[in-house]
Amino acid sequence: MKTTNLLPARLFERIGGREPLLRLLRHFYADVRQRHEIGPVFAAKISDWPAHLEKIADFWSGATGGPARYAGPMPLKHIPLALEERHFAAWLELWQRHCRAHLQAVEAGEMIGLAEAIGQRLRDIVGVKKPGPSGGDLTVVPATTYL
Repeated sequence: MKTTNLLPARLFERIGGREPLLRLLRHFYADVRQRHEIGPVFAAKISDWPAHLEKIADFWSGATGGPARYAGPMPLKHIPLALEERHFAAWLELWQRHCRAHLQAVEAGEMIGLAEAIGQRLRDIVGVKKPGPSGGDLTVVPATTYL
């Protein structure tokens, strides 16, 4: 009888559950707080980092197929932040680095793909232009379209 090593279907389980997710988030947001492009954005809004990390872990838990504990209006919280493409690029660059450092290659790729998709939706919601492949801007969808 041939045995196959099938991966659990849910990314949440494959990364090891909530504790490894929290470990990734703690390391990642420690760097975010130090990054000159995005650290001040977070410093202006987040005063209780342990509570914020738990809330973010709730979000990522649901996004990865784990327990769906986050019920907040995550996209809407980003509208008043005056985000620019440089903020998205810095956040995603750090996310890629940390996922690759803390997760297995397949799971890192999936987490990066999720973050890129979420980032693109947030860009659309807040009306941020993402440079096109040739460096030109893509069309911006006004935030009011989604409200």
